Amino acid sequence: MPKNETARRKWQSRKVAIVGAGAVGSTFAYALMQAGVADEIAILDVNREHAEGQVLDLAHGLPFTNPVSIRVGEPKDYADAQVIAITAGAKQKPGESRLGLLKRNAAIIRQIMADIVEQQSEAIVLVVSNPVDILTQVALDACDQSRQRVIGSGTVLDSIRFRYLLGLHCGVNNQNVHSYILGEHGDSELAAWSMTHIGGVRMDDYCRACQKCGDDSEQQRQRIAEEVKNSAYHIINYKGATWFAVGLALVRIVRAILRNERSVLTVSTRLEGEYGLNDVCLSVPCIVGSGGIEEIIVAKLAKNEQKALKNSAAVLRKSLAELRANKED
Repeated sequence: MPKNETARRKWQSRKVAIVGAGAVGSTFAYALMQAGVADEIAILDVNREHAEGQVLDLAHGLPFTNPVSIRVGEPKDYADAQVIAITAGAKQKPGESRLGLLKRNAAIIRQIMADIVEQQSEAIVLVVSNPVDILTQVALDACDQSRQRVIGSGTVLDSIRFRYLLGLHCGVNNQNVHSYILGEHGDSELAAWSMTHIGGVRMDDYCRACQKCGDDSEQQRQRIAEEVKNSAYHIINYKGATWFAVGLALVRIVRAILRNERSVLTVSTRLEGEYGLNDVCLSVPCIVGSGGIEEIIVAKLAKNEQKALKNSAAVLRKSLAELRANKED
């Protein structure tokens, strides 16, 4: 087949391969098939029967959705996919250390990336498995792709949680709130208040005019930031895991890629001097389009926020150093 014909078919397919048919992978597939942004969805899982069951269940709903093909996938599907979303990961065993679980998940990511490389895929790889920042770095180390084409889901969901809670607190439609969570998708993440706006008004100015919080403004900010950080823990305590909101967050990222929207999203990427940081994957505002990360937005953070971002980077570097020191041959 001529090269230009192959490129044309790739563009037409808007194909997404989802690796992992668990709660997150299947919910993402469910949301994606309703969104109307993909033409083809291939679901891969080490447990093929589980993947077949998920696909059959989803396929029975196709008459209610926009036209889309959904089927069980194989590694060969990586070859012509536009986006490969990796949601696969091991569950923690009783008595297993955090590092032990990280090593097992890193091995899973390396194997998936080896299969992607073998298929000579030009897809944008979206790492979703946790800890997402470390595993995004593992995925980058396992291939020769640029940092623009291997990205993590990062704090996209955290930022939306932040936006939701701010809208709720301020009594404003959350679509008029712009706010970002930066750094690790985890305990060292930070709320970038200096980048927060409501209706185009800086948060500091809005608070002075609103006076809703009175003298408790700083305490309210801390409460909201902590609630964002602990949201996943609360949901896990209630029902064991999170999947609905993350599935929608993944659709948002994939939509930006497939439609070349050039949307500003806080995905996880390897920094190379931006924000004074190097060789660490964490979340900062990025312009996301058909090439993956088209541009990293370097904002002027408040001094305490810049310090918190550096601290978050240090936390991630420590975990990555432990993983590399204990890597099994």
